[in-house]
Amino acid sequence: MKRSVLLALATSLALAWGTGSAQTPPASADAPRVLRYAFPVAETGFDPAQISDLYSRTVAAAIFDAPLTYAYLARPAQAVPNTAVALPEISNDGTTFTFRIRQGIFFQDDPVFQGKPRELTAADYLYAIKRHYDPKYKSPNLFQLENAGILGLSELRKRLIDEKKPFDYDTEVEGLKLLDRYSFQVRIKAPAPRFYYLFTDGAVMGAVAREVVEHYGDAIMAHPVGTGPFVLKSWRRSSKIVLERNPGYREVRYAEQPPADDAEAVAMAQRLDGRKLPLLDRVEISIIEEQQPRWLAFLNGEHDFLDRLPNEFAPNAIPHNRLAPNLAKQGMQMVRTPLVDATLSYFAMENPVIGGYTPDKVAFRRAMSLAYDGQAEIALVRLGQAVPAQSVIPPLLSGYDPAFKSEMSEHSVAKANALLDLYGWHDKDGDGWRDQPDGSPLLVEYSSQPDQQSRKLQELWRKAGEAVRVRITFKIAKWPEQLKASRAGKLMMWGVAWGGVSPDGSYFLDLLYGPNKGQANHARFDLPEFNDLYRQQNVMPDGPEREAIIQRMKRLSVAYAPYKVTGHRVATDLMHAPVVGYRRHPFLRDFFRYVDVDPALQP
Repeated sequence: MKRSVLLALATSLALAWGTGSAQTPPASADAPRVLRYAFPVAETGFDPAQISDLYSRTVAAAIFDAPLTYAYLARPAQAVPNTAVALPEISNDGTTFTFRIRQGIFFQDDPVFQGKPRELTAADYLYAIKRHYDPKYKSPNLFQLENAGILGLSELRKRLIDEKKPFDYDTEVEGLKLLDRYSFQVRIKAPAPRFYYLFTDGAVMGAVAREVVEHYGDAIMAHPVGTGPFVLKSWRRSSKIVLERNPGYREVRYAEQPPADDAEAVAMAQRLDGRKLPLLDRVEISIIEEQQPRWLAFLNGEHDFLDRLPNEFAPNAIPHNRLAPNLAKQGMQMVRTPLVDATLSYFAMENPVIGGYTPDKVAFRRAMSLAYDGQAEIALVRLGQAVPAQSVIPPLLSGYDPAFKSEMSEHSVAKANALLDLYGWHDKDGDGWRDQPDGSPLLVEYSSQPDQQSRKLQELWRKAGEAVRVRITFKIAKWPEQLKASRAGKLMMWGVAWGGVSPDGSYFLDLLYGPNKGQANHARFDLPEFNDLYRQQNVMPDGPEREAIIQRMKRLSVAYAPYKVTGHRVATDLMHAPVVGYRRHPFLRDFFRYVDVDPALQP
């Protein structure tokens, strides 16, 4: 079926849904408040020590509590206490952070606790931190902690690996100190003014109970037990996730302060002010990897919320980036937000064909970046729902400079061919395709997924290869499989996106920091000059001196080209009329607790 026919069908279904809803009696106001929506990518599990993908972390952040969080409606983003009584006390030298946890917070009921209430203590956070250092879990978030340099933990981890012993959770280290039942202290090697941001994410720093982890063992990914507002009720892998309100969740009331110039957010906050969180009784998340079925499920009223309108439906649903009149008449709502992210493809720097730091390999990667049409990606695949990238750091973060321009956004087949010719990537066997400088055959393998959007991106890379006579084949697998292979350094090229977790732009520089290989640094880029600059800026306060160093780092990343960064996306979220209180936060994932679905407005 042609795309135009599909779009017409989708639009007609939207109109039909609107007519049907007007003839259906509203649900009782006492009916369960349920939010239904879909992930476009399958989850991997819900253990903070083992997950890094957005979708698993979205669920985990609703189950686990970090000491801090972000104010839901405050803009710019503002870190606030969550289970902590206040923001951490930071020593004058910026190396010691003291957290004090509220008393009377309890873990969700679980058979492990044998019917007894299990209170959250400071020791649970120390245990959660140590789990990231346990080699057993291969934590994809370890790089954030190691880069900060918690005293003694990396050394303990290395010693136990060398001795081939299991991680010892009972060994005390200088960098973690239990002050009393509700207070703990973290000490790091050098000042890190932004270190505390790490403690805002429940999907990374959520408190876990040691007895739960030890009981469930290797099955812990399927048995998350936290102190957050929701519990995992059921889970069918890659199919459906159901969360329910945590009946033992502590007393937390809605008390958000939106920007005064956002009239809709002000009205929303006034409507919900003082209500007990979470507002929802249940969240039902389906996994629908193909965009069209996900879109139609929303239009048919099977889902209440559409997390990021698929780009191919933007011309019909949001012409000129405004909600289509037929959808507005049905009471649908639109929230449009710049994402703090970067879409990119990486070149594996340890791959013998395209990796390395010699001039010929650098020239090859830069040529392929020039051959790839990033503007076409934004126009044809993103359908205008992105802005071109000049570097890996997106807007709204420290390190972003709107005046910074680079080769990253350039598309020039002529320059690409000239670079390949100059550095010896010629067609030596006369088959019409370029070979390696030593005469060996040249074949680039690009890893990708089977969904429709990925297929469009594959076609753009295929065209780029043909334009410079470089053969590209595609290795297709589902996203979780590609992620596993990528972490192990087994992929040659892969296209992904990287999303921000705090206002600090250096989280995007983590993609290029050598010690982060196999974690954030999937390209396995390892340049001594870049690494030195990374460590230097990491201990500096925000300001012009730090910004200047970050600009140098961005230029190095463009010059060596381990990544082709194409854009920074814009998200359009759609909601049916019963959904109240939704705003996309740049860093906060666990929005479920702040959103309501009014049964009285349900069709």
